[in-house]
Amino acid sequence: MKTLRTLLFLTGLALSPVLAFAAGSGSGWETRVATQPTGPELFLGIDKQSQTFYMFGKKSPLEVLRRFSCTTGQDMGDKTREGDKKTPEGVYFVEEKVPGTLDYSLYGNYAFSLNFPNPVDRLKGKTGHGIWIHGRGKQLVSRDTRGCVALTAEDIKSLDGRIPSGTPVIIAHKLTWSHDAASDPTALLLAERVHHWADDWQNKRDSFFDYFQRDKFAQTEGVSFSAFKNHKLGIFSRQPWIHVMVDNVRVIQGPDYWVTTFDQFYRTQSIISTVGKRFYWQKDHDGAWRIVGEEYTDVPAAKLETRYLGSLRPGVEKMLKDWLEAWLSADIDKYMTFYDAESASGAQHSAEAIREYKTALWTTKTPSRIAADRVELALHQKGLKVSFVQTFEDSTGYSDKGLKTLILAPKGDGWIIESETWSKG
Repeated sequence: MKTLRTLLFLTGLALSPVLAFAAGSGSGWETRVATQPTGPELFLGIDKQSQTFYMFGKKSPLEVLRRFSCTTGQDMGDKTREGDKKTPEGVYFVEEKVPGTLDYSLYGNYAFSLNFPNPVDRLKGKTGHGIWIHGRGKQLVSRDTRGCVALTAEDIKSLDGRIPSGTPVIIAHKLTWSHDAASDPTALLLAERVHHWADDWQNKRDSFFDYFQRDKFAQTEGVSFSAFKNHKLGIFSRQPWIHVMVDNVRVIQGPDYWVTTFDQFYRTQSIISTVGKRFYWQKDHDGAWRIVGEEYTDVPAAKLETRYLGSLRPGVEKMLKDWLEAWLSADIDKYMTFYDAESASGAQHSAEAIREYKTALWTTKTPSRIAADRVELALHQKGLKVSFVQTFEDSTGYSDKGLKTLILAPKGDGWIIESETWSKG
């Protein structure tokens, strides 16, 4: 069974494709799902009361893709301890397809492990392991497992390849659903808070630490909050800049907690990290939603890097436009605001040298046309490598065309030129 990696000191799903959840009363957790703007594209639902398994898809509106009879734990209620033969209730995630040969009578040919106990379960002192969604080779009988969710061998075989790692699973005493669209304010709030958390981290603000419920987070992480905070503050002081991009944010409501899932691209001058992340949120004593636990998953690094570069493109293109306009107008003061003090350009190896060179050049030869075409972005240790085809003409009739490459470093919310090179072509 795969164990999610817990990275104590890593430098960085709101079920929302339209999923609304409401807690209820009775002998267990009751919830209702509907189309939500922050909901997941695909998730599973288990109604323990009716012994029904659902596969939901966000098809505008929410749609039941598959519905099967299932069987859950022999004893009623939420799982609290190892061996109580109860199926847990809450929000869980598929970890992996269980490898190896299984006992066909008990498990069929297919089984998928879940991440029970999750961080909130551990805070509540729940114990146990090995909670699966699996097949059953013998006759399916209601409430006949030791805590797992079982389908017929034929039904679970039909799902093989359709429930990837990370698929959310909502297990409730009673689960109902609706085609109707909903917009839960808490789901929208938590999706927004994930983005604010990333922005505060990126800007090294003290408010970054206010997103965490300190005692509970320390308990689920297994490290004191002061150690966590000091580690982060050390990174803030050592790194000239930090970039944190969060994408694909989803939000899901549990019994007394919410889960946000997202993809994260984190980088400094020396580190690049791509991970999937889950935050578990509970209300604190002041009524604010705070993070009490987290989990990490794998995400395709190349795809996330592409999305990161795509998110930077508008800002870089705006910077290039302003830089070219300052150059074309021969406004030396404005032009030099785009350069770092130690910038290098050709034979000039400082901003002061670049200023002197351009000032002398523009007294007799002012730019008359400059264009940048086929702009490409790539990662660079200092920030970004920006390449484009540059076309240039000046007031004397001189013209040239070639490849310009700028090395940009982050500065505040923008970029500054560290170096530039040009080659004729």
